[in-house]
Amino acid sequence: MDIKSFKTALGQIAEARGISPEKVIETIEAAIATAYKKDYGKKGQKIKAQFNPVSGDVKFWQIKLVVDKSMLYTEEEIEQMKENKQLPAEEPVFAEGEQKKVVFNEEKHIMLDDAKKDDPKIKVGDELEIPLTPKQDYGRIAAQTAKQVILQKIREAEKETITSEYKSKEGEIVSGIVQRIEGHTVFVDIGKTLGILSREEQIPGEFYRPAQRLKFYMLKVDETPKGSVVMLSRAYPKLISKLFELEVPEIAAGTVVIKSIAREPGFRTKIAVSSTEEGIDPIGSCVGQRGTRIMAVINELGGEKIDVIEWQQDPQKFIANALAPAKIAEVKIEDKNTAVVFVPEDQLSLAIGKDGRNVRLAANLTGWKIDIKTSEKPAEEESGEEGSESKEEKPKRKAKKSKKEESEKSEESPEESEESPAEEK
Repeated sequence: MDIKSFKTALGQIAEARGISPEKVIETIEAAIATAYKKDYGKKGQKIKAQFNPVSGDVKFWQIKLVVDKSMLYTEEEIEQMKENKQLPAEEPVFAEGEQKKVVFNEEKHIMLDDAKKDDPKIKVGDELEIPLTPKQDYGRIAAQTAKQVILQKIREAEKETITSEYKSKEGEIVSGIVQRIEGHTVFVDIGKTLGILSREEQIPGEFYRPAQRLKFYMLKVDETPKGSVVMLSRAYPKLISKLFELEVPEIAAGTVVIKSIAREPGFRTKIAVSSTEEGIDPIGSCVGQRGTRIMAVINELGGEKIDVIEWQQDPQKFIANALAPAKIAEVKIEDKNTAVVFVPEDQLSLAIGKDGRNVRLAANLTGWKIDIKTSEKPAEEESGEEGSESKEEKPKRKAKKSKKEESEKSEESPEESEESPAEEK
């Protein structure tokens, strides 16, 4: 074997597949063990190979499990299992202190007394390694089998590497290129694997096309029978905070903190920010000079509106800020986490927003139930509380007053009619 060429090929495979050279050597050892068993081994044997990449030598061992009589089925138990059409276990399973028995196979198992002849310290449940004679020549079928094992093991190692790599990136932003669209599912090339953007995680009204480059929030990595699946999102609220981290150095440094986010994907987002250092304007930092920073985030989200408000410890001030751009007259805090907000008549529709979106986002942002009323209402309530009349009596009093005024006007009207011609003369 040309060791130099072999090492070069080994390094190329490791680099191309993104796996370690040690993992590639483990794959080669498994393939050589499989080839050895195919040509020189027996059915049921467990062969182990050790490959030395420096010298090119290979050593082989047969692995046997050390058992005692308590771990083996008796002949009566085997006959009974055959009658019940049950298959006895080939390997013992230890679970919660319960041990399952096996049928003794001399190619797989060895009794404890016999194993102690080779290793006095060995115990039940250990594996005994019995050296085998190395072989150099292998048939075509064994070589083909070894090739298939290498391909399969490298593929499995590659999947494990991808899973561990992307598992550590959960909760981060990744940049990807839309590869294909199948129905409502978008498949995105994010490097070593494909990410899946489901319909629920897409921004409503946003259209995707192949070769389009976008940023995605990595939700999680799911394990499936076919391998690992990377789930992406464009609608998750934390996508906003991660985009601001990229655009605003103060957020990345921790001097400006995003306290809470409320988002309706594709329509509007509200974020509450505060500063941890004096002299730093949190809103100005997020907006940037001439709005360059916030516009970069808005453009990435396809034009979604973003309101940046200042977070306040005082709930009254915080709620008033959250309802921006509407001007608030008064905020009253009530029981059961409810706040009543009074606004001028001309600000009512602005405070509620289209389809109630502004007040709904403000409630999600602050965590308070918000009830919006016009600012004239508290004045009426105060006058009603101060007077002895009830709300039902008040309209009656107004009605009586109006009738009295009408009678006075009717009495004055003849005088006015008489004076009018005199004045004309």
